[in-house]
Amino acid sequence: MSQIQPGQLWVVATPIGHRDDISARAIETLRSVAVIAAEDTRHSRPLLMHYNIGTPLVALHEHNERDVVDAIVRRLQGGESVALISDAGTPLISDPGFRLVRAARAAGIRCAPVPGACAAIAALSVAGLPSDRFVFEGFLPPKASARRTRLQELAGDARTLIFYESSHRVAESLADMRDVFGEAREGVLARELTKLFETVIGMPLGELAARVVEDPDQQRGECVILVAGRGEETDAREAEGKRVFAILREELPPAKAAKLAAAITGAPRKLLYEG
Repeated sequence: MSQIQPGQLWVVATPIGHRDDISARAIETLRSVAVIAAEDTRHSRPLLMHYNIGTPLVALHEHNERDVVDAIVRRLQGGESVALISDAGTPLISDPGFRLVRAARAAGIRCAPVPGACAAIAALSVAGLPSDRFVFEGFLPPKASARRTRLQELAGDARTLIFYESSHRVAESLADMRDVFGEAREGVLARELTKLFETVIGMPLGELAARVVEDPDQQRGECVILVAGRGEETDAREAEGKRVFAILREELPPAKAAKLAAAITGAPRKLLYEG
């Protein structure tokens, strides 16, 4: 039993795809609270109806969160219990809710998690990449120049990198990762997790970027991209790339030499050209 207490905020995880991936405790909590704050009430209503949850809904999303937080906190202070859900997965993880949780805690209101699905963790669990240390980056900037700049800042990170990406930018982002991290760096595309067309594809970034371009089906749905962190193998590859580039540079223009050295060694072409 969740033992719903008056004036308490429950942060409740919901499925990321398969409806059965919801806990009995989450269902009980959503039935027991006074109101559910949902990212998109139209999106959440079918799930709630499926589990016979008739609790009233209020909308809390990125466009109105600043405006409705005070009203929800007042309800909590008045003794009502409230549950926070997002469209899918764990609230606040690249979803709204941070301002509400922060305001509730500042007001002395107890905030309790009801854990469950999270796309980033689900993807990491099946990616086959090191999971002892990782960093969640959420969505990369939509503009190419800003996206590449951020990737360059992450190029030396030894932790496994986890990104969310929209279907219409996944090919561009993978191409940028290939160019910045190098074709040989291991990457994984986890798409439509727990859904009918779930795929988890792992291969060097050069091959993965090409695979996604060649297969339009891999440019659909919800996408998580994971990239291996920089390790000793990466350092050795880049050192070899610089050595080969220096040899080729004696006979070829810098851009051509960098392109060939990158193809031979798997080192990032941009690093060789600018290094």
